[in-house]
Amino acid sequence: MTKAAAGTTNPGGKNGVRIVVAGDRGTGKSSLIVTADADTFPANVPPVLPPTRLPEDFYPDRVPVTIIDTSSRVEDSGKVAEELKRADAVVLTYACDKPETLDRLSTFWLPELRRLEVKVPVIVVGCKLDLRDENQQVSLEQVTSPIMQQFWEIETCTECSAFKHTQIPEVFYYAQKAVLHPTGPLFDQESQTLKPRCESALKRIFILCDHDRDGALSDAELNDFQVKCFNAPLQPSEIIGVKRVVEEKLPGGGATDRGVNERGLTLTGFLFLHALLIEKGRPETTWTVLRKFGYNNDINLLMS
Repeated sequence: MTKAAAGTTNPGGKNGVRIVVAGDRGTGKSSLIVTADADTFPANVPPVLPPTRLPEDFYPDRVPVTIIDTSSRVEDSGKVAEELKRADAVVLTYACDKPETLDRLSTFWLPELRRLEVKVPVIVVGCKLDLRDENQQVSLEQVTSPIMQQFWEIETCTECSAFKHTQIPEVFYYAQKAVLHPTGPLFDQESQTLKPRCESALKRIFILCDHDRDGALSDAELNDFQVKCFNAPLQPSEIIGVKRVVEEKLPGGGATDRGVNERGLTLTGFLFLHALLIEKGRPETTWTVLRKFGYNNDINLLMS
């Protein structure tokens, strides 16, 4: 449960991901795209870049990514809207040295996506991190927590610097991952709980892994599960770590619904671990588990 498989298959079977980058003028959209593609900071960039295609092997999932730049001109708003409607994921940019551009995401861009009924993952990206006032250093969580609480469609927030080559490839990796391994079908962000179909599938998987039918996964059964899903055994220290995380983080939990008991990891603990991993941005782990156990029908239902 602690290691995601490399090159996991994507549940939707997509053969390409189209990412549209939008945001106010001067927030660094084009520089972000050029630096990701060419791995060099551009001296000059045109007002709007042509579509940029990252090679198939750019990220582990080996699914090609096409990045669409958008104009900041008011007269081009209709074309921007059309591009947003065709997106698999949207990257919304703000400039770290201009707080008003972050405010514009919540007052204009995110409401505009809802108005256009664009229901795809959104990655919020602070560009020009190197230009932020050193006297106003704040954590990413402080900056983005209010907007993430207001707009559940935001999958991830990050900050980057094209000039210093900081966190540039990660921006489009997060966007690609949000499309190939979406959180939405698995997890209700508002209630912070697994969705019913996902929970039902995981319950059946737990029963299959509980070979001695004692209601808990022993260390051996937990290791068998890990090997089946991720082709790598858990070290004894890792098994201890998994159970410790459940014991420390699982809220409540009486005698009958503890996450860990003397026999091992209980169903409550198993479900909690999946919810925790999804909440921490690792939905590919749960998608991999569903795929490895042959629950293709569940995947199709979840994706529908």
